Amino acid sequence: QGDTLVLIGDTSGHLGQSIYARDIFKLGGAAPKVDLALEKKNGDFVRGLIADGTVRAAHDLSDGGLGLAAAEMALGSDVGVTLGYQGDLTDAAFLYGEDQARYLIAVPASKADDLDKRARAAGVSYLVVGEAGGREISYLGASGNRERVSIDDLRKAHESWLPAYMKKAS
Repeated sequence: QGDTLVLIGDTSGHLGQSIYARDIFKLGGAAPKVDLALEKKNGDFVRGLIADGTVRAAHDLSDGGLGLAAAEMALGSDVGVTLGYQGDLTDAAFLYGEDQARYLIAVPASKADDLDKRARAAGVSYLVVGEAGGREISYLGASGNRERVSIDDLRKAHESWLPAYMKKAS
């Protein structure tokens, strides 16, 4: 509760081979380019924050991008998240883009200035994207619409699909 949510790494909104493009629109495309030096730099930075106790929670951004990582963190901690974005990307590209070398971390608000200094010194890009707290996952994006789902409803949907699928199969 009360932690600041920070996205480590740059977001260009790459949807080419994303779960979003594949599962929602049945589309495919090129995978994002991988920069191994950037992967190492950002990974080492996050590991350093974890090692010294700055980070309370961390999740890599891979399949499903920021949206899925935030949902998994909320389900795992049983604490809601409020996310926001007001940039040039579409909400879908920001939430579900699968750009490389990115992490979602939760840090105490009191450590935000220290995080800023360390990120600048390491040459690591970051963006504050929200806050942990409450009982829902909400997102206010560039569209101006607030989307929300309760953790309980999300958990029910997440945990009930396999039993329902197995019941149909039998």
